[in-house]
Amino acid sequence: MEAINSRLLSWASILDEETRRQALATATLPFIYPHLALMPDAHLGKGATVGSVIPTVGAIIPAAVGVDIGCGMIAVRTQYTQQDLPKDLARLRVAIERAVPLSAGHFNRSVTPTARPRLAELRRMAAAAGFDPARYAANWELQLGSLGSGNHFIEVCADENYAVWLFLHSGSRGVGNKIAQRHIAEARALALRRNTALPDRDLAHLEEGTTEFQRYIRELRWAQHFALLNREEMMDRLIQQFEKWIGGPVRELERINCHHNFTAQETHYGKAVWVSRKGAIRAQAGDPGLIPGSMGTASYVVVGLGNRASLNSSPHGAGREYSRTAARKTFSLTQLKAAMQGIEFRPREAFIDEIPAAYKPIDVIMRDSADLVRVRHKLRQLVNVKGD
Repeated sequence: MEAINSRLLSWASILDEETRRQALATATLPFIYPHLALMPDAHLGKGATVGSVIPTVGAIIPAAVGVDIGCGMIAVRTQYTQQDLPKDLARLRVAIERAVPLSAGHFNRSVTPTARPRLAELRRMAAAAGFDPARYAANWELQLGSLGSGNHFIEVCADENYAVWLFLHSGSRGVGNKIAQRHIAEARALALRRNTALPDRDLAHLEEGTTEFQRYIRELRWAQHFALLNREEMMDRLIQQFEKWIGGPVRELERINCHHNFTAQETHYGKAVWVSRKGAIRAQAGDPGLIPGSMGTASYVVVGLGNRASLNSSPHGAGREYSRTAARKTFSLTQLKAAMQGIEFRPREAFIDEIPAAYKPIDVIMRDSADLVRVRHKLRQLVNVKGD
């Protein structure tokens, strides 16, 4: 850990100057307390740095949560081993791609039986919060159980003991994005009216006690829960397809579901603060967690160590070294295929910006995290599914 100054602590051994400057700018805001914690996977983000833990007193920065509210990971350890699996991994990949809507803007054509109780729960929660999600996305119910695109994925993996894990990454989809965009815009407008000087307009905040703040918190919590249930719904569908393919039931030995884009009220250094983790997971002592690498490198199942200085946090993944635009200009489909050797996936030009070389080395990230988490399992991909 490096103390860049009294307001910014960093666990990142790989940190470019632009990202460093962005984090320093956020750390200067007057309501940051006690300091901003920069995770090993930190990289440039919109407004606030991805891979940062931002504790605030009496305020929240909507852009510091991000536009994919509640984005995170879910994993299930099965009773099967790699040796139990049929050879035809492509058949499983295609079945998963048919069962889960992939890509931005794609959603279910009808409500599935497993989704009905989850949607009923979300309707009750929205009514209690006093808002209608249909104001943001008329088809929000059909979005539950859909993956999205970018770095979202579904995978079948094996750990160091050859145990088979089912693993996926997604968030609150279009409805969560619309909720986030509305409140980011509202915070900007309020900053303009207050004539607030900001290092970046996306660091505009909402003040605790105001109507705007309370509305954001209610809708944020709903979107975070939507994201959690979205992952549960996709995991259930993944299990169904896996069971059909392997010809037997899945016995869940454990299930872990954790956010890495979210806000929660916590107590740190003797004060109640709002902790916005933008690309970071909570890692209190004993907390189970999931830290994925890129689509062709290892992922990790971890347990939190409760590091006080990190505000009980850890990284959420490998963290980008190349922007999406730079990756598309730098790498080729041939290089992506070579990097994915031995992993069943759908080779597409659209996935070039997700090539492992566009990310920081996950093993470096985990070395930097040695005082944040303890590694329980190291996972290697067997099957990878992504949306365009």
